[in-house]
Amino acid sequence: MKLLGALALLPILSSALKFDLVAQSGHSAKNERCIRNFVTQDTLVVVTAIVSGNRGDGMMVNMHIKDAVGNDYGRPKDVAGEKRMAFTSLADTAFDVCFENTLTGRSHIPNPTRHVELDIDIGADARDWSAIQANEKLKPVEADLRRIEETVNEIVQEMEYLRIREQKLRDTNESTNERVKWFAFGTMGMLVGLGAWQVVYLRAYFRSKHLI
Repeated sequence: MKLLGALALLPILSSALKFDLVAQSGHSAKNERCIRNFVTQDTLVVVTAIVSGNRGDGMMVNMHIKDAVGNDYGRPKDVAGEKRMAFTSLADTAFDVCFENTLTGRSHIPNPTRHVELDIDIGADARDWSAIQANEKLKPVEADLRRIEETVNEIVQEMEYLRIREQKLRDTNESTNERVKWFAFGTMGMLVGLGAWQVVYLRAYFRSKHLI
């Protein structure tokens, strides 16, 4: 409880990622700009993108949300203005939010650029705490403590995930070292046996030639 009280005193800072997206002619994976983040399985993720410009201005911004194991969470086309997407992660892996700006008109555009403002909320930050506070009739302090408690639980779960992953990596490392050790012993034994066989063979050969 002391930890929750201390965390409640900390300011909650949230800043969106802002960047410019230059329009390119034609579709190509090389023209995509992707932002990667890690998420654990069954975690709520809310992606909010604010794209400048208007539809039909000679540029088209497409989004693609996917993860590293092949799951696809959406492909919004011709995004202009605010676009919000929510999904629940299907695996413990990294996911990418990709943007591509392509030229659609034949007329020359002086500055073919769209400005993108991206905000990604994960876990407790992705939940609508105003609605939760209204539905459960919570006081503002109670809602803040509830949110901080869920954030702490997510941190504990992530630390547990990292501990399990470190344990698996350590087991793999120890197994590999054991295999390398026995492979080295086997190689040395094979070389010793080959050397002994060569000595016996050469002695028999020289005796057959009456050289020794």
